[in-house]
Amino acid sequence: MQFQEKNPNTQWPNECMRIRCMGHELSLAECKIHYQEPVAEDTAVAVAKCYKETPGECKKFICANGKCLINGKPCNGVDDCGDNSDEMCCQKCRGQAFLCKSGVCIPRYTIKDGIRDCLGGEDEQDEKNGTKTKQTEKLFFDPMSEIRKIRTSTEDQLQCGVPNKEYVYKQEDDTTSHSRRKRLVGGEEALPTQIQWQVAIQDEGTIHCGGAYLGGCWVLTAAHCVRPKPKSFRIKFSLWKKHRKQSTTDSIPVKNIIIHHEYNAQNYANDIALVQLEELNLSDKCMQDNPAVRAVCVPWSTQQFQPNDTCTISGWGRDREGKSAAILKWANVTIISDCQNYYKDRFLPGMECAGDLEGKVDSCQGDSGGPLVCTDASGLSYVWGIVSWGDKCGEPNHPGVYTKVAHYFDWIRFNTGWPAVTKFNQ
Repeated sequence: MQFQEKNPNTQWPNECMRIRCMGHELSLAECKIHYQEPVAEDTAVAVAKCYKETPGECKKFICANGKCLINGKPCNGVDDCGDNSDEMCCQKCRGQAFLCKSGVCIPRYTIKDGIRDCLGGEDEQDEKNGTKTKQTEKLFFDPMSEIRKIRTSTEDQLQCGVPNKEYVYKQEDDTTSHSRRKRLVGGEEALPTQIQWQVAIQDEGTIHCGGAYLGGCWVLTAAHCVRPKPKSFRIKFSLWKKHRKQSTTDSIPVKNIIIHHEYNAQNYANDIALVQLEELNLSDKCMQDNPAVRAVCVPWSTQQFQPNDTCTISGWGRDREGKSAAILKWANVTIISDCQNYYKDRFLPGMECAGDLEGKVDSCQGDSGGPLVCTDASGLSYVWGIVSWGDKCGEPNHPGVYTKVAHYFDWIRFNTGWPAVTKFNQ
């Protein structure tokens, strides 16, 4: 329905508010409302487009909500479907629309507007081609400013994914077959406080596994690294040399261990566990503030990172000769798609492959439970995977297999009880 003519008997105002809506809003308050503008003779005072189901077979794009897209075009940055399904799974975008790494097209005017519209936040980064973004016009009311305020307030309370770069390492810190093998080959030695979310899981005095610190009193690791006997475990933070603590090292007792209820030790399905730390006396904290310890973010979408993205693994695992590393090591690996080609039916939902198909870099025995960390365009780091298993460590065409953490986001949030476990999950 479109109003194009004005009734001469109606007293029209001299000025009118201009409102821009995308189609997914639930009320006018969610739209952009601009300053008043003069109403001329030919000004269209109101325009509303209503969808009427087209009879017969749809010969064009069918939206996820069943609408047949007749007038609009997919992948142009405009939500013609109403559920944005015409802007998803795009390999490229039409016109001036911006393509997110996750395959979603967004309008050009949303670039660098202060809100992350892409999962990885790349729409808020400087564009490589050096073109200047369009200046945001002055608004009478901009709901995005309210969103920014809410996010800023929430994010101030959620610290994750950014290491403490102000802490300077002090020299005195260094003075004090077909079988599944839990798989770092080809890595480099880390600096003493470089990987601030890496933890070591000590079982009966021995370290066999690693883990990732999520913040608060929670650590994430592989299910095969733990058992439901909390008193047998301790979690070591800011550990560099495996058998020698440094001045920033903390050793925290464990209060509870939550193993995924569908974990299968035979095929490593759902190989994920949460470790809850013991609180300090008369406190809800589990450790004193430590400048060398920071939490890593939990990813909430399985689309946040894509195949061919480069991420980092870390741990004290064995090298190609089978020798266990005494010093924490790290290496860059690439997310690999189509892992079924390498492991057939042993590659299950909730698993992710990463490594180097030439066999130059891999995680090996002793790295189990350790983090596979990916960093998005805005610089936030997420624990994308947990070292789980793999065959023929460091050999070509045998990438490491990781538990895909985003697949278990709801399970993590349910068990930790947090309303939000990432900076941008509001």
